[in-house]
Parts: sequence; C-alpha cells; structure tokens
Amino acid sequence: MKYSKATNYALHTMVHLTMEPKGQAVSVDQLAHMQDLSPTYLSKILTKLVKAGLIESVPGAKGGYSISRRAQDISFLDVIEAVEGQSVLFNCGFDHDESECLIERVMIEAEGNMKKELAGRTIQSIAEQSRETKKEK
Repeated sequence: MKYSKATNYALHTMVHLTMEPKGQAVSVDQLAHMQDLSPTYLSKILTKLVKAGLIESVPGAKGGYSISRRAQDISFLDVIEAVEGQSVLFNCGFDHDESECLIERVMIEAEGNMKKELAGRTIQSIAEQSRETKKEK
C-alpha cells in the first residue's frame, strides 16, 4: 500500500494549522515554503481539504487557511480520504464460482482494520506530540 505524496503534505499541513493560534490564518506561500513545495501544487491539496470541510479559506490581506473543526475531531482517515478518495484498495476482478473471492475477503478485512486504526488517530494527538518534542529540544 502506498499513499501519494499529496497525502503526506496534507497531513503535515493539518498538523501545522492545528499548532497555530485559534483563528490565525496561514498563507499558502508560508505552508508551501515550510514543506519546500510550490504554492500552486499545495493549493490543489488545500482545495481538497476545504471541500472536505477540514480547513477554511480566509480571504483578505491577512488571509490564508485555518482549521475549520476541532483538531480532536479530525482523524488521519478524514485527511487521507479527502486527498485520496474513498475507493477500496483491493478488488479481485476474477469471476469466481463461490459467492465471493476468499482472497478479497482477507484483503477487505485488512483494509477495514487499517481504516479503523487511522480513524482512531487524530491530528490533535500528533500536534500535541510535536509540541512535546519541541519542548524537549
């Protein structure tokens, strides 16, 4: 299994926005610079996060992007699905005599377990760990 780089950038962006003071917007240029990305590329990712209701675009001279929900209510799975979509990772594709493909059953169960784990991990928990790590340095 492999997620796109866009998912990695989206997760890092979400953690960064969570660590900003409440109501503080961060420009796309700042977010892109922080991850060594082009603002144009990051804008496409941010658009997906806005459409998913995870962040909001703040217009104006001091505008940018800010988190739109409580970070403890945003899971890794929310961010991943905003960027990657919700399609299944495995599809057998063979025409079996049995009612279903046994291999596909195993793969779907594994995918379900992974989604459950990702749904239980919040952006807030990673932001808190990041703050603690910075305090220790």
